Amino acid sequence: MDELKIRDRFKQLYQVEAERVAYAPGRVNIIGDHTDYNDGFVLPAAIDMGTYVVARKRDDLRINVIANDLNDERVSFHLDAISFDEHVGWGHYVKGVFQALLSHFDSLDKPIDNAGSIQGCDLLISGNIPQGAGLSSSASLEIALIKALTQLYDIQMDGISAALIGQQAENVSVGCNCGIMDQLISALGQDNQAMLLDCQDLSYRYVTLADSLRVVVINSNVQRQLVGSEYNDRREQCNQAAQFFNQPSLRDVSIQDLEAAKGDLPELIFKRARHVILESKRTLQAFEALTIGDIAKMSQLMQDSHASLRDDFEVTTTEVDYLVDCVSKVIGSNGGVRMTGGGFGGCVVALVPHGLVDVVKTVVERDYQRETGLKADVYICSAKVGAFSR
Repeated sequence: MDELKIRDRFKQLYQVEAERVAYAPGRVNIIGDHTDYNDGFVLPAAIDMGTYVVARKRDDLRINVIANDLNDERVSFHLDAISFDEHVGWGHYVKGVFQALLSHFDSLDKPIDNAGSIQGCDLLISGNIPQGAGLSSSASLEIALIKALTQLYDIQMDGISAALIGQQAENVSVGCNCGIMDQLISALGQDNQAMLLDCQDLSYRYVTLADSLRVVVINSNVQRQLVGSEYNDRREQCNQAAQFFNQPSLRDVSIQDLEAAKGDLPELIFKRARHVILESKRTLQAFEALTIGDIAKMSQLMQDSHASLRDDFEVTTTEVDYLVDCVSKVIGSNGGVRMTGGGFGGCVVALVPHGLVDVVKTVVERDYQRETGLKADVYICSAKVGAFSR
């Protein structure tokens, strides 16, 4: 759905014209998974799938939200009485953003930079990111909502502040202890570029993705649910490893330090830490490989990343492993392929030469369902600009 259609839909539902429309992209992580919350490095790109949020102010403190893609499901609440129940649904993300935004500005009725105060509004949400695929539909929603609200309330905000508010909403209100990567790339992505993000100090650099390669995302359709899954367990295991070394995060632990302590650490904790430390190093190497156009090196780094996520971090599935193997046999060292995202299902990302894109699609469509009983969805993506980069 484009902006014109979503505006028309808002008018149909609320019987009034929208005031603001915001859009934020999802993301695919080229390399660097489970490093962000360990203060490491990641290399994501914003993609041409995302979320629209349409908004109009009200003259009270009521928030009305309609999810266009979920049969017009509705959530309503008041800004002075935001509450959460045990069921974690899409409404929690909306409530969480409002709660984080209010806490960011200390109070409900405090003027913001001499602009208007936060008040109620009517909202419509619509997006085309597959739910549970690992392409950051939640971060896209959070950043699109923050963009819409900052425009609606005339709040001056940069992309990093928006990303931190989105992360706070997900950590505190939703209960998923995600890092900052998803929100920040949705806010600050650039056309045709990936972002090398240092999750310790939030500094970032961009690298252009080669014209000879396409970003292909393959959804395994193994549904994943990070809240209540082993995702938070992995984060705790990483914290245990960092605490063993009396460090705030695994960013400050070298692979030499880890290897020297192998006999003193539980095997599981050692494996988790080894993945994170080496994955962060691989991400830096990948940035350099893309910078100089060394696709064979990039291929090997993505292969090593997937093996580490499979064997040391144990977040892949047999279906995802099968997809990676299928694509790898087609592209060889002329591109790269690995699982992407938090794991436990979701998507595979591949850098595929233009001439092999159709072959990859054919092989996946021919073999994956026969092998797994599931049908994979193949998306040919482009790197796009973020909501706060416009």
